[in-house]
Parts: sequence; structure tokens; C-alpha cells
Amino acid sequence: MENKWKQWISGFGKKGKLPAKQQLLILLLAGILLVVVVSPVPDQKDPEIGTGAGQEETETEGGEAAEQQYERLLEKRVEDTLECVEGVGKVKVMLTLKSSEEKVVEKDSQREENEITEEDSKGGGRVSEDRSLSHTSIYEQKSDGTQTPYVSKEMAPEIEGMVIAADGGDDPVVVKNLTEAVQALFGVEAHKIKIMKRTNA
Repeated sequence: MENKWKQWISGFGKKGKLPAKQQLLILLLAGILLVVVVSPVPDQKDPEIGTGAGQEETETEGGEAAEQQYERLLEKRVEDTLECVEGVGKVKVMLTLKSSEEKVVEKDSQREENEITEEDSKGGGRVSEDRSLSHTSIYEQKSDGTQTPYVSKEMAPEIEGMVIAADGGDDPVVVKNLTEAVQALFGVEAHKIKIMKRTNA
């Protein structure tokens, strides 16, 4: 075996051509080596980047989380405010939202009015008006070059209903004061506000 390798290697120094089998073997090895070197290494996918339904699900979950945070913030602010009212005592509030936050996009309105005068064969005439109104969204350009609709106003979610458990919830005067306070703050109808006495547990 060693002599065969020496003969094969010494063949490179000779002026004559290599045997056909050796040439074929060299070409085959060179081809395999070339394929291995040139083949691209697959990139590792970023596990944090989702596509399709995954992204939509993440955005939906983010929206729901934001609404829940907003609900808790309102509940805490109402509790802190109502506990300052005489005779109310400790308060626990639960509320539900009617809708999510609404963003109003600024639009550019263009109105066109044209008068068309028509004459008939008898010399009479009539005037018709052509009116059209079109709205185009206004966009703002961010620092990264992307364009997004310009939001002129953000409307907070409306409150659907509210339940208040208070130490003084069995006192008609306290119930009246709490109901009027919620109506003044959020414009919630009286039948959507429920005041109850809070347990000591």
C-alpha cells in the first residue's frame, strides 16, 4: 500500500499524464471539496421574530394587556378618590370598558363645486351643480423614514359599567354621593353603577 502511494505521488513530478483513474479520482475529490467550501451555512433564525399569525397574536395580546392596565389604573384612581368622601370608608372598585382606545386620524378635505349651464333647442336653459367632497389622510414622516397617519386626537375608552363595594355602601346618602361622583367623572348612566356594602373580610 505504501509503495502505491509513493508511486501515485511521484506521478505528479513526471512530465507524463496521470492514469485516467487517478485523474478521475482527483477531479472527484476536488469537486467534493469545492461543494463543501462553497455551500452556505444556514443562518440561525431569531426566535424573537414571528411571522404571520404569530405577530398578530402578539399584537392582540399587547392590546389586551394595555386595556387591562388602563382598567386597573382607573379602578385605583376611583378608589383613592371615593375613600376621601365622608362616610364611605374603604372602597373596592371594578369596572368594564365599552370599547378600546380610539385614534382619530387627521384628514385633508377638498370640496369641488362646478356649475354647468345647458341650453336646449328652444332657447331655454338650465343650470346644474356638480359637487364633490374628498378626504385624504395626512401622514407624518418619522426619523427612520417611515410614514404613519397623523393622529390628531386620541379618545380614551368609554366605561360600560362600574361596581363599587364600600364600607358605607348601605347608607342611602353615601350611595347617592358615590353614584353622582361616578356620573360626574365618567358620564356613566345611573343604572350602570352598582353600590354595595363592603364586607369586613
